[in-house]
Amino acid sequence: MTETPVDQMSFEQAMRELEGVVDQLERGDVALDASIDLYTRGAALKKRCEDELKRAEEKVAAITLDANGTPKGTQPLDAG
Repeated sequence: MTETPVDQMSFEQAMRELEGVVDQLERGDVALDASIDLYTRGAALKKRCEDELKRAEEKVAAITLDANGTPKGTQPLDAG
C-alpha cells in the first residue's frame, strides 16, 4: 500500500493517521528501524495538523461581524 503524501492529506486524514502512529509507538512492539520511520512520519503528520489548525484559526480571526453580530465577510489580518 502506498502512503498518501502528507501535504496532500486533509486535516482529518492526517489526524487519523497520526493517532495510528502514536498507538503503534506506544505499544512498543515495533522494530527500531520501523519505529524511526513511524516517528518521522508522525512528525510530518503533526506539522500538517498544526499548519491546518493555524490556517483555520486565521480564517476565524478574519471573520467580521455586522452590528447585529452576523458574519458579513472577512478582512485581511494585520501583517504584524
